[in-house]
Amino acid sequence: MDLIEKTRDAVVHAGTTFSEDRLRAYKRALEIEEGGGNAVWALEQMIANSNVAASEGFPLCDDTGIPHVLLEIGEGRELDPNFFKDIERGIAEGLSKLPGRPMAVRDNDIEQKNGLYEESSMVRPVSFLIESDDGSTYSGAVDDDEINVHVLLQGGGPEIRARTYRVYHKRSRDIVFGQAISWLEDSLQMLGCTPSIPAIGIGRSHFEATSLMLRAMVHGSLDKQSDIEKYVTSELNKTNIGPLGLGGKTTVLGSFVNIGPQRASGVRIVAVRPSCFVEPRVASFKI
Repeated sequence: MDLIEKTRDAVVHAGTTFSEDRLRAYKRALEIEEGGGNAVWALEQMIANSNVAASEGFPLCDDTGIPHVLLEIGEGRELDPNFFKDIERGIAEGLSKLPGRPMAVRDNDIEQKNGLYEESSMVRPVSFLIESDDGSTYSGAVDDDEINVHVLLQGGGPEIRARTYRVYHKRSRDIVFGQAISWLEDSLQMLGCTPSIPAIGIGRSHFEATSLMLRAMVHGSLDKQSDIEKYVTSELNKTNIGPLGLGGKTTVLGSFVNIGPQRASGVRIVAVRPSCFVEPRVASFKI
C-alpha cells in the first residue's frame, strides 16, 4: 500500500473509530456513574454512536475536523520528493471517502463572501509538524529507518474554546496547573460535548506549547496516566458538569499533559484544549 492510500485510510479511521483505550475509559465511566440517570444514558449513547460509526464507516461527528499531520522521521530516512504532496493527496481522498463536512472557504476570505467549496476534499491540512526527541513528556524515539505518520482531526467546538497564554509561575507548579485547570473549567462549562479529554502543553513559546499539546493528543493513552494527568482529571471531575453537561462524575475521561523544555524566566507558556467526547481523533501508521 502506498503513502497516498495509507494516509487516506488513516483519515477515515481517525474520523470513524474510537481507540481501545477510549472504549475502556467509557466502560470505567459507566461503572463510576452509579444509579443510572442522565449521565449513564449519555455515555451509553456515545458508545452506541461509536459502534455504528466504526461498523458502517460513518463519521463519529458531523464536525469532521481540520486535518493535522505530525511526523517522526528516523535519522536514516530520506524523504521522497513527492512525500508531502502524497500526504496531502491522501488527506483529500480520505476526506472524500469519510465523507468530511465541506468547510473550506473560497479564496480564504475572512468574510466568506464567496461561500464555501462543496467538496470536503478542499479542506487543506494545517502545516505539518515534525516531532523531535526533545525530552518532553511525550517525546519518543523513532527507528532510524522508519517514518511515523500521525493524522489528527481537530473539531471547531473545542478549537474555539482552546487557549494559549502566559502564566507567571512564581516557581510553583501549583500556580501553572491551577491556571490551566481554571481555563479548562471555564471552557468545559461552555463546550457541551463532554466528557472531554483535555490536553495541556507547557513550553517556552506559543508555538512550542501548542505543539506539545498536539503531541500529547497523538501519543497519550487513557490506560496509562501520569500523576499530574490524574490530578488534572480529578480536579475537573469535581465540577460535576458531567456528560453533555447533564451533570455527573464524568466531566473528563482522562487528561494528556506534555511538559517540554523550560527557560529561565518568570513566565511559562501554557496551551490547553478541551477536546470533545469524540476527540482526540487520531490514526497512525509507519512507512
